[in-house]
Amino acid sequence: MKRYIKRKTYKKKIILILLLAILIGIAANNTIFNPDFSLPSFNGLTHHIASEANGWNLILVNRDNYIPDDYEVELTELSNGEKVDSRIYPELQKMFNAARASGLDLFVAAGYRTQEKQQQLLDEKVEAYVNEGNSKSEAKKLAAQWVAAPGTSEHQLGIAVDINARTTKSSSDKVYRWLAKNAHLYGFIKRYPSDKSDITGVVNEPWHYRYVGTEDATKIYAQGICLEEYMADDKFR
Repeated sequence: MKRYIKRKTYKKKIILILLLAILIGIAANNTIFNPDFSLPSFNGLTHHIASEANGWNLILVNRDNYIPDDYEVELTELSNGEKVDSRIYPELQKMFNAARASGLDLFVAAGYRTQEKQQQLLDEKVEAYVNEGNSKSEAKKLAAQWVAAPGTSEHQLGIAVDINARTTKSSSDKVYRWLAKNAHLYGFIKRYPSDKSDITGVVNEPWHYRYVGTEDATKIYAQGICLEEYMADDKFR
């Protein structure tokens, strides 16, 4: 019996060593062909790091592409205390001025978020679904459709904003319709269209707008595509 146990343990060790060698080989291969690939972290997770090669305005952050650890942002505080990347502030202000000139009353409900704030929002969403009777695993799946995991939220970049209406003066529908039609003129795109959820992994969010710059926003708007599809174009490879 003792010999059998030793033999069995020895075989397990060999299998584990082989698996580890395979994983290292895969990681090395990805590193050679993809400079943005990151090796497994100490907690056992492997994250693909979003590339900044196409410019800060076109960095693609989503469930598969994490914000670089050394990503830095200079913030400008808005009148209501929310903050955004200083580089998008001029165009954001122009867009708001144009919307207000059209009789709409709107505001930035959410701008820049820290990693800690994003984690808090996710935890709260999971807890809410658990309280509705869902299992913890199911609650996490449901929450992920609405709240991005820390490190994968565009709000942590400072170039995405949630825009809502002051409903005492303007309806949400009117504000969302105006944004959908005009935001590209100021460099913003509706980041999560209802017909692109299978690609973005996020349900329809008519309030979430992401800055990419006027030229790219106009192309994305004209083609009726999402950022993932746009960045998959050969010109970005």
